[in-house]
Amino acid sequence: QLQVVESGGGLVQPGGSMRLSCATSGFTLANYAMAWFRQAPGKEREGVSCINSRARTVYVDSVKGRFTISRDNAKGTMYLQMNSLRPEDTAVYYCAANVECMENPLYWVNPDISWGKGTQVTVSS
Repeated sequence: QLQVVESGGGLVQPGGSMRLSCATSGFTLANYAMAWFRQAPGKEREGVSCINSRARTVYVDSVKGRFTISRDNAKGTMYLQMNSLRPEDTAVYYCAANVECMENPLYWVNPDISWGKGTQVTVSS
């Protein structure tokens, strides 16, 4: 069973940086496409970034140039480095395994995705 656990969230000031981690178990990370989603209060969940098994990456426009997704297959861990954070980045961030890492984030979700429980990121002064 694919299992993922997020960590690294917290409170950061606008303009600051934060790195999220997604620890995986139950599967070989190298063989799967992964993604980060987020859900802000009162809003629907949205895809943020994905990375496929060949390390090809996709970002939504709102985070391009600020966020970097990466993976360490040897450690079984995926990361999201977030720089130049803005208040509108405040959300619960979710790690997802076995996504469809397409150009359009609307196509990332499929019935076989495994989700983490999420980690809160708050950007505020």
